[in-house]
Parts: sequence; C-alpha cells; structure tokens
Amino acid sequence: MSLVTTEIADGMARVTLNRPDKMNAISLDMLDEVLAVADNLRGADVNCVVLSGAGRAFCAGIDITALSSLLGQDMNEVVVRRTHGDANRFQEFSLAWRKLEVPVIAALHGVCFGAGMQLAIAADIRVAAPETKLSIMEMKWGLVPDMGGMMLFPKVLRDDVLRRLTYTAEVVEVQQALAFGLVTEIADDPLTRAMELAKQIAAQSPSAIRAAKRLITEAQTGTNASILMAESVEQAALIGQPDQMAAVMRGISKTSS
Repeated sequence: MSLVTTEIADGMARVTLNRPDKMNAISLDMLDEVLAVADNLRGADVNCVVLSGAGRAFCAGIDITALSSLLGQDMNEVVVRRTHGDANRFQEFSLAWRKLEVPVIAALHGVCFGAGMQLAIAADIRVAAPETKLSIMEMKWGLVPDMGGMMLFPKVLRDDVLRRLTYTAEVVEVQQALAFGLVTEIADDPLTRAMELAKQIAAQSPSAIRAAKRLITEAQTGTNASILMAESVEQAALIGQPDQMAAVMRGISKTSS
C-alpha cells in the first residue's frame, strides 16, 4: 500500500498521507514517498495542490522508530550533508511543497505535531477542523525543529510566539493557532473547504497563478528594489501573452458590465 496517494482531476492534485493506523506518523519510507510525490508534481498540469491525512489525524509527527533507526550512524552524513541544494533530505520534506510553482493548501484535522506541523507550514494556506491540535513538538524529545520549519515559521509567527511554541512544545488549540497565524481558517470539514478553495484557484490563469506565487515569495525575502522589479517583470510577461491579455480584457468587461 502506498504511504502517500495522489489523485489529479480538474486542474487539482489531492495528495493524502496514507498511514492512518499510525496517525500518519512519518517513517523514513514515507518521507521518501512524500519527496517523490512532490518531485512528480513539479511541472504537472495542475493549478493547485491539496495536502491531507487519512484517518484520525493530519500527521502525528516523525515516527520515533525512524529516529531510533538512525542511532549509531554518522550524523554529519545523515543530517549535516546537503542532499537537495541548501537542504538535507529531512528539510526538503517540507520545503519541496513551498518550492512547488503552484499554491498548496493543507487540510488539517486531529493532530498536527512536529514534522506534521512543519509540513503544514510549507503550505500557502492551512484550513483546520475545530478539534485540531497543533504543536512544534521537537523540544519534547530533546530536539530542535529541523525539517525546514525554521525557514517558514518566521514568515507567519511573531518572534516571541515562535520562541514560546518552540521552547515549550505546548499543544495549541485551533482557535489559538488561528490567532497566532499557524492556521488560515477553521472549517467543520477542512478537506471539503480546501477542495473548494483549490477549485477557485484551479479556475484562474495557470500563468498568473504561478507568477503570483513567485512574486509573493520574492516579496517575503527580497529587497524593495527586487520586489518592485519582480512585479514589473512578471506583469510584463503576462501582458505579453496574447491569450492572457484576451482573458484580462474579458475579465475587465465582465466586471464593468
């Protein structure tokens, strides 16, 4: 049985963590499947991706037996060596989803702990069920967050909140997570809501959606000059496409009528 499943239809890819008997805890095999799925989606004919978990939870974090299997190995080789550009294999687990050229929506339920939280934070949008519990949990095991989250958490959390959640490993209820920025919105059925949002996104111009994600990424990391230049370059490329401009004019016409 595949530990990660993918269904593609109508411009949307639905990716499901599929280890429900373990609350989708991430084994090393599952980690590799997540990386493979993300790699397969690069350049795919989709405009949006929805990430969810089968069974009772989105993801309970790393499988402790996976960590145990690393004992005795050279940690410089396992963790410090770069295998995916600036990242190692574990960091790419989350960063691969932020690198996708199209928006990613995470549908959260049950628990979203540790590695699961770092996977979720890589999504552009996070929709959570009312009972969802979330935690940056690594400190509970005497570890630090190390799966790419420290590149991403500072983009959505205040410094003091990130420090509190990291130092304490506390479990946060969904309303508090919403106030902190860990969650975008709360929905009784987060997967249905995520698919609704994905349908809206999938209906937009593929070129414009990809340009918007690139531009937002630049806005988060670039200088004033690079951001303004990126705006101009992306817009010029879109306006320079005849099909795109025809769609723009149709949209303006509908709005003004």
